[in-house]
Amino acid sequence: MDNRRIFETVNMIANENLDLRTTTMGISLLDCIDGDSDRACQKIYDKITTKAQNLVKVAEDIETEFGIPIANKRITVTPISLIAAASGDEDYVKYALTLEKAAEAVGVDLIGGFSALVHKGYQNGDRTLIKSIPEALNQTSRVCASVNVGSTRSGINMDAVKEMGEVVIQNEALDPLLNGRLVIFCNAVEDNPFMAGGFHGVGESDVALNVGVSGPDVVKTALEKVRGKSMDVVAETIKQTAFKVTRMGQLVGQEASEQLGVDFGIVDLSLAPTPAQGDSVANILEEIGLESVGTHGTTAALAMLNDAVKKGGIMACSHVGGLSGAFIPESEDAGMIEAAEKGILTFDKLEAMTAVCSVGLDMIAVPGDTPATTISGMIADEAAIGMINNKTTAVRVIPVPGKTVGEDIEFGGLFGRAPIMAVHEASSAAMVNRGGRIPAPVHSFKN
Repeated sequence: MDNRRIFETVNMIANENLDLRTTTMGISLLDCIDGDSDRACQKIYDKITTKAQNLVKVAEDIETEFGIPIANKRITVTPISLIAAASGDEDYVKYALTLEKAAEAVGVDLIGGFSALVHKGYQNGDRTLIKSIPEALNQTSRVCASVNVGSTRSGINMDAVKEMGEVVIQNEALDPLLNGRLVIFCNAVEDNPFMAGGFHGVGESDVALNVGVSGPDVVKTALEKVRGKSMDVVAETIKQTAFKVTRMGQLVGQEASEQLGVDFGIVDLSLAPTPAQGDSVANILEEIGLESVGTHGTTAALAMLNDAVKKGGIMACSHVGGLSGAFIPESEDAGMIEAAEKGILTFDKLEAMTAVCSVGLDMIAVPGDTPATTISGMIADEAAIGMINNKTTAVRVIPVPGKTVGEDIEFGGLFGRAPIMAVHEASSAAMVNRGGRIPAPVHSFKN
């Protein structure tokens, strides 16, 4: 690498909020299955604390050696519904507490994988896990949960959609912030290093290291230099910037996996905003030429951004995976918050934007009296967008007790704050209560 590129990277880190958002170790727990849940939990604890014992130290050593900030160190595991099903236990809170204890022992921020995959139906472990989610999250602080309710190949499990709306409301009754650690997916990926939706898929190797790279401010700064240029130039600038950022992620991922003695998995280049000033996807869209995110043209600008990020990433690294694109969480992006407070960015516009971004309705605060069936309707809509477009979509929505439109809630930390967004008052209950399955689309049959 020549001196110009070295100084360019140093400037990105020092002045443009470039960081490695997460190093996430994925650990298979398939060899921890046991009919005795106490033995299974001991195996889980032993494997996590053995495989990940040096994860934080290695990440910190790399930060020092390369001068690249690594914001989070995390773990994902095999969906617990698959591991715990053999036990016959009536709830899986014990497994969540084991994950919490192991995460604390190795010093990671979060651990994902209290998960179930029910896109085509339930096995007994799935039902038990979903029933356990509220109490499992309530008794832990690092454990993250996710449920996949649909896929392009199998359609949408509307029984699960209904149930997950009810789980969101149960979480609200305990603590609304619990829903910040619960994601409901369609087309969930097996190598997602980001939380709260990460889990380690059954097709993954025994242990793998995945990295998530971010840097919205880096992209915005690059676009400031091409103001007034055509959209072709804008797309090329984003692509070249994504290339540079991804190469940094690959360097760190390969070095960390080698030091840890595990497989290098993927680099996930996702523009993941934070509440920090300038670290905003909304500001990128506004730099492209929108007076405010949420106005007409927002979906087109976001589609181009997401595509250019992916193109730059795959040019830089053969193993790009996870979600890779742009995240649009309401509460974690200062620009999104401002546009929502002005009434320019609405719930319906955010839903339209999810058709072309990396995930879905993310960290959106809604009135506390929103019915469970309305939440389920939101989940069904997002799952339909994912199913038809063959992409990952998700819902992470936060009903806030006692709050209504025009107020806001302060989450703190990376979650930031969120204005309470208006939702439609007309009921979705009759549709949601039908249950059953929405069939897979005709274009899913590609064999």
